[in-house]
Amino acid sequence: MKHSMRTRLIIIFSGMLVLTIVCMWITNIFLLPNFYQKTKVAQMKNVYSRVVSVCDSVNWEEISDAGRNDIYDKLDILSTNSNVSIYVMQIEAYQGSGDIATLNYVYPANSNRLQEVTKDQLGKYVKAMYFGTPLDDNCQILSNAYNCAVYKVFDKRMDSNFIELTGRMPGNYWVYLRASYQSIQESSHVSNQFMAYVGITVVIVGIFIMLFVSNQYTKPILRLARHAQDMQKLNFSFRYEDDRCDEIGVLGNSMNALSDKLEETISELKTANNELQLDLQRRSEQEKMRQEFLANVSHELKTPIALIQGYAEGLQENINDDPESREFYCDVIVDEANKMNKMVKRLLSLNQLEFGNGQVHLEHFDLNGVINSVVSFSDILFQQKGVTLSYHRSDEPVMVWADEYMIEEVVTNYISNALNHVKYDNKIEIKMTKEEGTVRTSVFNTGDPIPDEDIDKIWSKFYKVDKARTREYGGNGIGLSIVKAVMEAHNQKYGVKNYDNGVEFWFELDIKSVD
Repeated sequence: MKHSMRTRLIIIFSGMLVLTIVCMWITNIFLLPNFYQKTKVAQMKNVYSRVVSVCDSVNWEEISDAGRNDIYDKLDILSTNSNVSIYVMQIEAYQGSGDIATLNYVYPANSNRLQEVTKDQLGKYVKAMYFGTPLDDNCQILSNAYNCAVYKVFDKRMDSNFIELTGRMPGNYWVYLRASYQSIQESSHVSNQFMAYVGITVVIVGIFIMLFVSNQYTKPILRLARHAQDMQKLNFSFRYEDDRCDEIGVLGNSMNALSDKLEETISELKTANNELQLDLQRRSEQEKMRQEFLANVSHELKTPIALIQGYAEGLQENINDDPESREFYCDVIVDEANKMNKMVKRLLSLNQLEFGNGQVHLEHFDLNGVINSVVSFSDILFQQKGVTLSYHRSDEPVMVWADEYMIEEVVTNYISNALNHVKYDNKIEIKMTKEEGTVRTSVFNTGDPIPDEDIDKIWSKFYKVDKARTREYGGNGIGLSIVKAVMEAHNQKYGVKNYDNGVEFWFELDIKSVD
């Protein structure tokens, strides 16, 4: 990823390492020599003080060989440990010019060549200290005190820089210290080379370390990013499960809590939206049902009202004066009024069932007795139509749990429906079949099967498969709607089944005790 946090961290970390190494390298080049020079000057002064301390109160003319060797050992150790050449000598200078008249070496016993070089160099410093004689261009004074002075000198003979100190001691004795300055330049060069190698190594190792460290932070952040993307897609199954106590862990736990809250809220919103959709659908269906109901009721009432109105006007106008005609007119009016009254009552009963106003009162009663009662009441109708009834009566009571009045209405509707549609062999068969925990009651009549496209619609109000035949027996398409409402109120199964020679309607009831 081009702009990832890991890439930025590695670049920043590497840049800081490189910058640090470059700063140290520049510091080595420009500041280390001055620092080393100041440190070396301080060291030279310290060596001078220690030489003075060692040689203080020493009478070099009367000192024994053993005492002289002891002092020499101390000065050797001091010279070696401090990496400074130490010279102790006694000199006499001309008062007028400051030139050295005599020079006697006390330490060390140098060769004649070295004595001449030391004498010339020391002579310049003595004249500069006491007479203010200017020094050569290749000589720079670094520190000047009452008893000693420190110089930076370029030795043409040695082709090298030195730091030299000239100091005075009691008894006209002098100390001359000399240390190579060229070593600091070599050390600085070596140090810079070493720092470059170390710097490259540190940067490479640091990049790998930063890759590892950054992964410990970027990987959890990437997982949290995927979590956020899943949340954006409304997928809340992902959980951040790293056990961390830092800020990333706090963020992960917060996102888990947010995910849970969003899932809960969205679930509530979906539930509310689903309920709203169902409510709107119910309202739409109810409005449609209301319109269909009004249209069907208007249609069903139109014919009897027209008949009543027509025959009533005939009576009013005395169209037929004979008593038989007037009685016929009155019978038609009464018959149509009864049909209207019956339809209105059935509609009210259906309305109560559909809207939950009709309470179901569960009772433990004998279903066999209810069917016997309905069959006995309809016996005259079987005889009038010449129907052969086959009813498999049970010798023992068939006790069921249901609302006895409503179940009687269902049985009545099934038998009335069978009577209205029976044909051909004119046979009606009623039977009860016990199953596990339930009993199925079925009413079969010979006749025409119900068309497949109408079999799911017959339970709707005012629906008629054969409108002409329904009009003949005065049906209005409400009976099966009442059956549907009653069985759904009991939460029981019901249905219809076609056969080659007829149709069977059935319903089921519980025979076990309800919990």
